[in-house]
Amino acid sequence: MVRPKKQRYVGKEPIIDYFKPRGIPIRDLEEINLTKEEYEALRLKEIENYSQVKCSELMNVSQPTYSRVLDSARKKITDAIVNGKALKIEGGVFKLVKRKFKCFDCKSEWMIAFGTGRPNSCPKCEGLDIQRVSLEKISV
Repeated sequence: MVRPKKQRYVGKEPIIDYFKPRGIPIRDLEEINLTKEEYEALRLKEIENYSQVKCSELMNVSQPTYSRVLDSARKKITDAIVNGKALKIEGGVFKLVKRKFKCFDCKSEWMIAFGTGRPNSCPKCEGLDIQRVSLEKISV
């Protein structure tokens, strides 16, 4: 019996989730599905420039698993580019990682995704006396 997949952590959702070759109608294209975990593996390695060890820790997987996810993502993107296929980013088994902040002016708490920068002020009262509540990752 196959063991169920462990939930992986994703720090940032894609801004754009569909790419296709220009000039070819969608109905004429073969579509490749890139999971959000594969997207995250690429983002951490290629954009954030983290080591594979750091990437695997951030995604809550072993280093060999991270390597397999990254290889799969690279193969899919290469196939889409070389063979003129559409690329759709969706699905997967993951938790979106967030950070928790607290305003000491109005006592409100809120969460924001990793990778979005530190907030400048409280979204409720616009107070400036804000701090991160925990250094641990919170997944929702």
